[in-house]
Amino acid sequence: MDSKRNYNAELDDAGNRENEKYAYSFDFDVLHHYMIKSFEPFINNGSILELGSYKGNFTKRLQAFSDDITCVEASDTAIAEARASFGESLHFFNAEFEKVQLPRRYDNIVLTHVLEHLDDPVMVLKRINDEWLSDKGRLFLVCPNANAPSRQIAVKMGLISHNAAVTPAEAEHGHRCTYSLDTMERDAVAAGLKVVHRSGIFFKALANFQWDRLLNTDIISPAYIEGCYQLGQQYPDLCASIFLMCEKGQAKTPNPAVGAS
Repeated sequence: MDSKRNYNAELDDAGNRENEKYAYSFDFDVLHHYMIKSFEPFINNGSILELGSYKGNFTKRLQAFSDDITCVEASDTAIAEARASFGESLHFFNAEFEKVQLPRRYDNIVLTHVLEHLDDPVMVLKRINDEWLSDKGRLFLVCPNANAPSRQIAVKMGLISHNAAVTPAEAEHGHRCTYSLDTMERDAVAAGLKVVHRSGIFFKALANFQWDRLLNTDIISPAYIEGCYQLGQQYPDLCASIFLMCEKGQAKTPNPAVGAS
């Protein structure tokens, strides 16, 4: 693990140009909604552990399913904002996943757009499998998709070298790799997890900054947005994000070479 990482700086969007910013309305208003829609058939009754809770944007959506939520976040500025928003209704740990000591196991663990930030993703997934998932627990794992049409178009335009490239803006915000369905499942299996369900979330041919501009117009309708989600269910490899639902599997000793980026 890189102990020199500045997690506060990695979350800072200040000074970036519009098409290089990190947090977009598309993510918070559209993609988060459809993540929850994808999770809902599988969520267990019981506790939720959210790893990488940021400022609590996605946490608010999880409150519809449980009043027993624990959040782990490495950025102290982000978690301070979350604490101010939620008060004592949630349990917070300001710690790195590699080091945090959690007091219990959880019925649902949520890891959305976080795995690609980790220096050792397999090790963290192994902790989830071996230490934090309850016997009936389920992991909801979502990552940005290397093969999203918006990225493939960027390759054809010469903006990035290949689908799985880490762009300078992504690297600035802590990305270590860009997953596709096969490499994300590879790391989950290497950690001992059992992959039960795989799908994509939201067909996406435009970049996030383009979506943000469209969302402020009447060019697209709610029905069109829903159609993009439904089409993504048919073509998961062409989605903005990819989704694995995993259950507790046999504990494994991770191969140090697997998941390295």
